Amino acid sequence: MARSPHSGAEQARARIAALLRDLRLDAGITGDELSRRCGWSAAKSSRLEHAKTSPSDSDIRTWCGACGASDQADELVLANRQADQLYSEWRQQQRSGLRRIQESVLPLHERTRVQRVYCSNVVPGFFQTPAYTRALFASFVRFEGIPDDIDLAVESRQKRGRLLIEGDHRFVVLMEETVLRYRIGGRRVMAEQLERLLAVSSLPSVALGIIPFTADRDAMWPLEAFYLYDTEKVLVETLSAELNVTSLREIELYHRAFLELGQIAVYGHAARERIRQAVDALL
Repeated sequence: MARSPHSGAEQARARIAALLRDLRLDAGITGDELSRRCGWSAAKSSRLEHAKTSPSDSDIRTWCGACGASDQADELVLANRQADQLYSEWRQQQRSGLRRIQESVLPLHERTRVQRVYCSNVVPGFFQTPAYTRALFASFVRFEGIPDDIDLAVESRQKRGRLLIEGDHRFVVLMEETVLRYRIGGRRVMAEQLERLLAVSSLPSVALGIIPFTADRDAMWPLEAFYLYDTEKVLVETLSAELNVTSLREIELYHRAFLELGQIAVYGHAARERIRQAVDALL
């Protein structure tokens, strides 16, 4: 687990760059000659070949043509598009507002039978109160300078909460105790959110574990928040982007991490006691 969670996206991009380099070497031409044939600078060829810049579809087709390998262009274009899908910048998603993002992920939540979530920063969306969600979205709008459609986005996110009691869904959530202490929206909003956590923790569809401040971290260190949707995919959230992990090997890696984190969590009465202590700290 020593690798960055960005490894899937990085490796996919590096693989495309390596394939482009191999095409050039197989053609027996230098980087300068390739650049001349493509009609662009040597610096651009170097950036593409060393994965410093992601190629466009046109770049790949031009490169393949210059190497006499136009028959390989379609396959490379498809592989490149799949690599791009691994890494999706939040700012690009948020250009049309937050509501669209909430609506776009709802079908994934609806078809997932077992959702495993590790939270190290905020309460997961399906547990959130409207006020807590509103406070988060207000921060996003201010920090990112994106369109303000908070009211509609809050309404859309709240639709996830119905899955806690409707249909055949199960939610297994591991939450760092720090999440209980971060005062998102201030004391009143956070107190309401913690009471909500106490209520949902007793639902048959929910298994909630809290990883204490004092837990020994010999086996597993705190990670960025991630969401496992059955065995279909993993979403990893960073400040700037969302990583879409679909590789079976990497999905298994996150499952292993989730199991390790689960070993140091407390559940049932002990978990609810941690939440109550966080409520008391707000009074």
